Amino acid sequence: MKDEINFDDFLKVDIRIGTIIEVNDFKEAIKPSYKLKIDFGDLGVKESSAQITDIYAKDDLLNKQVSVIINLKPKQIGNFISKCLILGVYNTQGEVVLLKASKTVKNGEKVS
Repeated sequence: MKDEINFDDFLKVDIRIGTIIEVNDFKEAIKPSYKLKIDFGDLGVKESSAQITDIYAKDDLLNKQVSVIINLKPKQIGNFISKCLILGVYNTQGEVVLLKASKTVKNGEKVS
């Protein structure tokens, strides 16, 4: 378990729901990954990379709503700049399972 944080620290993290609108192979990545474009409605479209090729095919991801941190500083990954972080949890096989809302919501809605 990590150190406790106060509620103000939690409020600094901007987690939103977005819909994956484009999925491409990230051939230049060291580990198998996808390049994703995610639509956040009025907040625009952001790009991210994700090492989720082991249990998600590209067709499975297209139009899927996911939970994403949108206010992390951009991260350079090879020749690509990831501008958000898709949230997931490791299952018992060590694969990342994406977190999502249990019902469809408007793109850009804040997770609280």
